[in-house]
Amino acid sequence: MISSTSNIKVKNIINLKKSAKARKKENCFLVEGPRMFFEIPRDRVMECYLTEEFAGKYDKELRGWNYELISENVCRHLSDTKTPQGVIAVVRREEPDIGELINKEKNPCFFLLESLQDPGNLGTIVRTAEGAGVTGIIMNKETVDIYNPKVIRSTMGAIFRVPFVITDDLPQVVEQLKQKGISVYAGHLKGDVFYKQDYRNGSAFLIGNEGNGLTDEITALADHKIKIPMKGKVESLNAAVSATILMYETMRQREFISDVQ
Repeated sequence: MISSTSNIKVKNIINLKKSAKARKKENCFLVEGPRMFFEIPRDRVMECYLTEEFAGKYDKELRGWNYELISENVCRHLSDTKTPQGVIAVVRREEPDIGELINKEKNPCFFLLESLQDPGNLGTIVRTAEGAGVTGIIMNKETVDIYNPKVIRSTMGAIFRVPFVITDDLPQVVEQLKQKGISVYAGHLKGDVFYKQDYRNGSAFLIGNEGNGLTDEITALADHKIKIPMKGKVESLNAAVSATILMYETMRQREFISDVQ
């Protein structure tokens, strides 16, 4: 059992918890808590650390697993939450090739994220994307690290099922999508009302930074500018809420109606 917070393995995990650079260099990230832990594809688990209490409680589920025991104190030291849940896993990162993702479906639905900064927003978008049947998420490198522990928790396991790509050149990706005949939509205050568009064919939606929205460069590349109509003095919605509305309008059009009015 690991009982010292000075243990080299403990220090490495702390580094992975705090540093996006370390997570990228080591090609891995952390997962915490039983619900998320049992969602991890087994072949992606690199290391696994459990308290004795957790190991006893989930004895049947853990048969065949390789893990190392840690003390309650070490678990508290490693945990990113106020109430540690007894399990921390080091998981291998896995991302599809951008070309593979773009060609995955005949009429795909993508969400392209430009410089989102809030971990909760990104996690919610990933989680909702699974529920709405989104093909994949593409984000620029300025977007908050998707492997941030807060993002991971917010996805509620969808991180393992929704394909996503981190790109160095989002404008180039937009051009690639357009060349494939995929219509690109950008949120804009002077755009058309979003529900008057037809999203039944290949579609990609641009979601911008929480404070500044989309850059002019990215907006200019869009085929269509759209807006979510607002009442009162509110000018815009939270990025995750906006994405959710667009995801489910796309699903509604594709699955529940034959002709968009």
